[in-house]
Amino acid sequence: MIPVRCFGSSLLVLIGMFANVLGAFIGVNIGTDVSNMPSASDVVSIIRDHQITHVRLYDADSHMLKALAGSGVEVTVGVTNQEVLGIGQSASVAAAWVNKNVASYVPATNITAIAVGSEILSSVPHVAPVLVTAMNNLHKALVASDLNFHVKVSSPQSLDIIPKPFPPSTATFNSSPNSTIYQLLQFLKNTNSYFMLNAYPYYGYTNGNGIFPLDYALFQPLPSVKQIVDPNTLFHYNSMFDALVDATYYSMDALNFSGIPIVVTETGWPSQGGPNESDATVENAGTFINNLIRRVSNNSGPPSRPNIPINTYIYELFNEDKRPGPVSEKNWGVISTNGTAVFPLSLSGSSQITGNSTGVFCVAKDDASEDKLQDGLNWACGQGQANCSFIQSGQPCYLPNSIKNHASYAYNDYYQKMRRVGGTCDFDGTATITTNDPSYRSCIFTGSSDLSAGRGLFPAGAFGPVSPMGESPKLSMSKFRFIISAACLLIILL
Repeated sequence: MIPVRCFGSSLLVLIGMFANVLGAFIGVNIGTDVSNMPSASDVVSIIRDHQITHVRLYDADSHMLKALAGSGVEVTVGVTNQEVLGIGQSASVAAAWVNKNVASYVPATNITAIAVGSEILSSVPHVAPVLVTAMNNLHKALVASDLNFHVKVSSPQSLDIIPKPFPPSTATFNSSPNSTIYQLLQFLKNTNSYFMLNAYPYYGYTNGNGIFPLDYALFQPLPSVKQIVDPNTLFHYNSMFDALVDATYYSMDALNFSGIPIVVTETGWPSQGGPNESDATVENAGTFINNLIRRVSNNSGPPSRPNIPINTYIYELFNEDKRPGPVSEKNWGVISTNGTAVFPLSLSGSSQITGNSTGVFCVAKDDASEDKLQDGLNWACGQGQANCSFIQSGQPCYLPNSIKNHASYAYNDYYQKMRRVGGTCDFDGTATITTNDPSYRSCIFTGSSDLSAGRGLFPAGAFGPVSPMGESPKLSMSKFRFIISAACLLIILL
């Protein structure tokens, strides 16, 4: 008979192997500064309803860890900033923390990482000297529990430690915490872990004094005259998100570290702001999150590391209305506490959408100028290869005979055909996503009958993106058989 402990260890190894094979993922942070915070079991129900496969907790809440047991969701547990000092000063405290918050839950709860603190180097500088010691103590405790191959240790850091992230090729870490940064990178290299980065294009844009266009922060296409190019490498950056990730890779290069992948542990866009936060809107938040999901799901990296996918956690699941600060600080959530989406979410590689409608549609904005709508209509029916026969004279969608009506039909036809391969609903700012079916009489908009009413936030089944052919990338049958065989052999040997 195989010992239970050996079987559990083998199961964790197998799960870890699958996670590595299946590629990039999108996860979600779960903050708890919420007045009407659902129970842990309700939170897990919401997570499962929306097919979320990876979550990050800011602490090691026992109720959440118990509720996540058996869900298969990959969990990053957090060491709070208040706990780091004690763990850094005592190996026994670190061992007790691992035994209580990790070892007692696995393998039922699929804990795969420990995030040590939150932005320690920029927000809690007096703790910085013991940060890497704390990480080492936790890692040694994992080794003692035979969990070090499945549970990685890292520490989320803010981009504040990179004072000049553009151009990415010249970016370097702050000189003051260089020694700690060096030790941190050495630890990540030695333990085969990854760099946890909190990257917010929202702040890069709003604090940038108009240097970069809004479309650049929202992953929207830029006209040729506004392309963002690193003058040293001539790399073109289609999004601020990619540039911030690359700035971190180049900062590691400057300290002669390579081969450490980056996981973005926080990014997002607020859906509401105060009088001086005009860019915090539902529309911008929806655009950012939809495009982020599409960007990460293409399984590629930034220009300097095109073959390293950018695994990413959205900040955050719920709006945290109890957080101090400006209005925007309280409105980063993508799901309401009742389980419905804050804004419609259309997904690359999946026909499922969030919200209460039966589909998402791309239509012309009410305030768009007729000249720009005409340009968009011409492009959609021409280069965009939309089927515009139904808006010709005598056809079902010709009347009402208006540029806005015709543009809406053409925009939507293009969007429904192309969104799975990166097509967007923008058309130079004249289009918007809606969950209201624009069909009327005998004029049926594409998507009215062929989209499911699913509520999934992420592609079904997915620890990684679905390829255009509907197959999981990088997982051939031979590799699958090899993994199963290797796991069986491991169990036997143990």
